[in-house]
Amino acid sequence: MKKYVAEFIGTLVLTLFGCGSAAISGGIGGELGILGIAMAFGLSIVAMAYAIGDVSGCHINPAVSLGVFLNGGISAKDFVGYIVSQLLGGIAGAAILLCFISSSAGLDVATTGLGANGFGEASFARLNMGGAVLVEVVLTFVFVLTILGVTAKAKTATVAGLVIGLTLAFVHILGIPLTGTSVNPARSIGPAIMLAFTGNTTPLSQVWVFIVAPLVGAALAAFVYKMVCKTEEA
Repeated sequence: MKKYVAEFIGTLVLTLFGCGSAAISGGIGGELGILGIAMAFGLSIVAMAYAIGDVSGCHINPAVSLGVFLNGGISAKDFVGYIVSQLLGGIAGAAILLCFISSSAGLDVATTGLGANGFGEASFARLNMGGAVLVEVVLTFVFVLTILGVTAKAKTATVAGLVIGLTLAFVHILGIPLTGTSVNPARSIGPAIMLAFTGNTTPLSQVWVFIVAPLVGAALAAFVYKMVCKTEEA
């Protein structure tokens, strides 16, 4: 249970601080801008990696758990337990963020949103659905491949949290104007569900892209890692 609780907490923190930074700061045109929001997501990973990494491995992302599972890193039981914990954590993080915004006289969820992902009119770049799928597959592939590589050897374990966090920030810099950057179904599902309670159902109607595409990207990353990158030492 400690592993599952750790994954719940980690995903909650990632969703709250990452999506919260995007929503409360005013988005791309706000005070933080693309780089600031990207760093908020990346630093959330760094913090949680060193807080819960020894307990659960700090996946805090169903796509990461899928990649690790396909690479033989966790059992089927833990894979299911991780997914459930991550989804609950993402919903809880989004619920707390909604409470923060709803409690503020200077913020309005209708204008700030909750850092939800989207395409079409919900995309800053007005990216179409096919483009959104491609973006999320590619960004998740890069992210998960990096995780599989940096966690494979003991000599890189001490810097893994930092490398993974910086990689998450790196993919966000490109992805934020396009889809808001998911690469994480739990991070997308939480805000989509919470926004539906406020009457905005667009993110929930589009969330399937941000479930399917990251999982496809993660599966591709696991395959490529096994075929190309994995060494006898790993």
